[in-house]
This record gives sequence, C-alpha cells and structure tokens, in this order.
Amino acid sequence: MMIIKRFKLIILITLSSSFCIAQAPKKPMAQLINEEFKFALDQYKVLAKNIPAGLTPQSFANNKSINHDIKWWCSGFYSGSLWYLYEQTKDASIKQEAEKALKVIEPNQTYTGHHDLGFMMYCSFGNAYRLTGKPAYKQVIQRSAESLSTRYRPNIKSIQSWNKNQYWECPVIIDNMMNLEMLNWASENGGSPKYKDIAITHSNTTLKNHFRDDFSSYHVIDYNPETGAVLRKATWQGAANCSAWSRGQGWALYGYTMMYRFTKNEAYLKQAKGIAHFILNHPNLPADKIPFWDFDAQGIPFAKRDASAGALIASALLELGQFSSGDEKAEFKSAAETMIYALASPAYRAKLGENGGFLLMHSTGAYPLNSEIDVPLVYADYYYLEALLRYKKWYL
Repeated sequence: MMIIKRFKLIILITLSSSFCIAQAPKKPMAQLINEEFKFALDQYKVLAKNIPAGLTPQSFANNKSINHDIKWWCSGFYSGSLWYLYEQTKDASIKQEAEKALKVIEPNQTYTGHHDLGFMMYCSFGNAYRLTGKPAYKQVIQRSAESLSTRYRPNIKSIQSWNKNQYWECPVIIDNMMNLEMLNWASENGGSPKYKDIAITHSNTTLKNHFRDDFSSYHVIDYNPETGAVLRKATWQGAANCSAWSRGQGWALYGYTMMYRFTKNEAYLKQAKGIAHFILNHPNLPADKIPFWDFDAQGIPFAKRDASAGALIASALLELGQFSSGDEKAEFKSAAETMIYALASPAYRAKLGENGGFLLMHSTGAYPLNSEIDVPLVYADYYYLEALLRYKKWYL
C-alpha cells in the first residue's frame, strides 16, 4: 500500500513539474526570441570547435561530440541553423562558418542512396540561397532535386525512402513528406515541372495509406514494388506498429502544412488541421506540450521526452496558424507559444558552453533501437530556431 501511495505521489510531482514549466511567469516573446538568438550565436561558436574536418555534427553524449559523414540524413541541419543565426545576428564569423559547412556537404547534390536530400540540401542551400541569392546555391538545389526524383517509383506512386533490405521490400516513411519542399521549390524556380508533380503524387499516396481514422500516422508503409500493393503498415522508431511515434506526427503535420502552402489543395489543409488536433488533444500530451517520444510509449509519465518533436511541431503549428482563423488560429499559436517557452526554459535549453555546444537537451532519436536517447540532436536545434524565426516574422 505504501508503494502505491509513493508511486501516486511521484506521478503528481512529475505532472505538476510540467505544469509549473507551462505556467511560470513569462517574459515577452520578443525579448525571449532576441535572447535565444544571442545565446544560440554564442553556443554555436562552441559547437563549431567540436566538429572534425569533413564531418557534420549530430549529437553529444557521454561527454563526447558525435559527428557523421556527409551522407548521414542530418548533414544539412548544421549549416541551415547557421544561416538562421546569420539572418538574425548578421555575425560575419557565423556566415563564414555557414559557407564552410555548405562546402562540406555540396557533393551530396548527386547522392541517390536514400530519400533525405531535402533535409540535407534544402535546409542548408535553400536557406543560403534565400539569404544571399547566389546562383551557385540555386544550381545545387536544382541538381539535388533531380537526384531525389530518381527515387520516385511509378508503381507505388511514391518516393522510395530506404533501399530494399532484410526488413523491407519498398519502404516509404512519413518523414519523406519533409523532402517534398525542395521538389516543390525547384519546380517553381526554374526546374522541371516533374518535381512538383512527384511531390503531389507522393503526398496523395501518403494521404491514402499512411493515416488512421484519428489522423495519426504509421511510420513505415512497405509496398510491393511491382504492383504497388501495401504489404504492411509498421514502425521502425515508434513504440509499436499501432502507436503514434511523436516525431512522425510532427513530420506529417509539417509536411501537409507545407504542401498546402505550395498547392492550396484544401485536402492537405484539412489533413494538417486533423493531425494538429490529434496531437494537441491527445491525453498523453504533457502540460508543457513537449511530447513523450511516442504518444503510446510504455511508462508514461516517466517515458523519455522528445524535444526535437516539440520544436518541429511548434514550427509547423506556427505556419498552420497562417492558414487558419478565429479560435483555431489562436489555438495553434497558443500551443506553439507554450512549446517555445518550455524549450527556452532550463528544463530543455542548455547552459552556455555545455551540451557540446547544442542548444536543446532531451531529444530522442530511435528509442526501440537504443539510439540517441535523452541527448541533444542537431535537428531539434534547427526547428527550434525556425520556430523562433517564424514567430518573430508572423506574430510580432
């Protein structure tokens, strides 16, 4: 009996701690955003010192920096974050570091080994071109779009995510929605119309096969590459085939919001809003709105959080709010605000000089694979900075 009482007390303390984060006195958002960019500028100068030549930063664990080869799917987030920092601070040394980081990953423009060229080359070169207008950067984006288009499989009407292996025949993951932004942009900026056609077809196939009736998404759909038939609906990084992996829901939310921006297809907007309401109304979403690594994770409320999912969802909600009105717009903005305030708090944001130079703590990469659990992740920082920028641009 005593054990049960203690267990209940721990749960109450855990939940009340999250509530305190969400309800603590808040500084004005304009002030918070300016302070966060100043901090990020100084912190990323620390991170820059921890990156060996020819590699890109990923995480920090056991007091050791973790860096990867440029073909790793996250290789574009570091330079993308640097461009966001330069946009806000105009710091010349950060621009120089951003240009250096682009040179490292430039060979990826011809890579066709997986589907993540959008993450790798649009988050990086896309932001670089947006801020500088250099024709060479645009050429890299266009070449990258062509490389990505080679993974389109007409039989399944989708871009194949991973290559065939011992687990999958022709897998398509919900993350793939994020890589469509580069295809859309390339077509609208002088590239082949086929890129946008592929993006739309892929989105429609995903809409048909990836989602449950409650707007939650499976992680992986495995197809028969010859007939296009669905072989199975499963997960790789989620808690179970039937669960809602948190970052996957974020990819879906962001992806369909972005697709609506490019196409104005109301079906995409309806899907994005349905996903948003699934996330925000889920009984397992904590008070600070930073999700557990899976909405159905075992051990909630003691399950690990995923700050990367929180940052991603906050950024997506801010854009979705631009396509909404009334109470719905207010709901999306308010939820994103709660997430930003939480991520900026000591509960998630590192101290200067710590955390290997990364901004956010407590992300979860792939819990079932015992990979990147409760660590900083480079893409958590990227979408956090993007959320701050979007709030400043659209809501201040």
